Amino acid sequence: MAYDGLGYHGWQKQPDLMTIQGSLEGGLQRITGRLTPVYGAGRTDAGVHAYAQVAHFESSVPEDTTDWVRALNALLPKDIVIHSAEEVPDSFHARFSAKGKTYTYYIHNGLRRSPHQRRTSWFVPTRLNLNQMRAASRVLVGEHDFTSFAAKNGEVKDCRLVLEEIRIEKQGDQITTTLKARRFLKYMVRNIVGFLVGVGRGRFGVDEVPMVLDSKDRSMAGLTAPPQGLFLVNVEY
Repeated sequence: MAYDGLGYHGWQKQPDLMTIQGSLEGGLQRITGRLTPVYGAGRTDAGVHAYAQVAHFESSVPEDTTDWVRALNALLPKDIVIHSAEEVPDSFHARFSAKGKTYTYYIHNGLRRSPHQRRTSWFVPTRLNLNQMRAASRVLVGEHDFTSFAAKNGEVKDCRLVLEEIRIEKQGDQITTTLKARRFLKYMVRNIVGFLVGVGRGRFGVDEVPMVLDSKDRSMAGLTAPPQGLFLVNVEY
């Protein structure tokens, strides 16, 4: 599925708040007549988008997979779209069966704001040094303890993981930062992008990256990039 997350309080269902999971479960309840829990591959934060989120649910309603797509799209808000559906084995779990996730973050690095990109990118008017950002990103790739780039008071205690790839590209005024890993910590992508922008602005040097990692201190890694530039673009199984 794909969605524009700006009008939602993230993926995870919350009482009296608009969420992606809550919207999906509401649509399924109208189809099946019963509460049908939905489990997503990743719990995107408030304001974060997806090109290719994956979710699973169980139902005894004998609908064809194309009928599920058609019925849900007729009931869901216009900023959530189901692309496809398929039957999977009972052992499948959208989150725990995933072998990897890819996120892309978009930065509008121009002199003036763009009214067309305000919902889908972070406007950074300062000219960024991409060579320095790429050099810093190469230090972050690999196995590290990413506590310095995790949410404060996060639920996950084990912050050691392998960041497989960071790719930074620029076309015109748009900078795209793509990150790939088996799993990500809460706010990790946004915190890494915020740090790399700090490197691009000259606030941090490439030689400071190991120190920031070793500190295991969120305050050492600079600001958190805003949510609207972040997209979940792929989930691998």
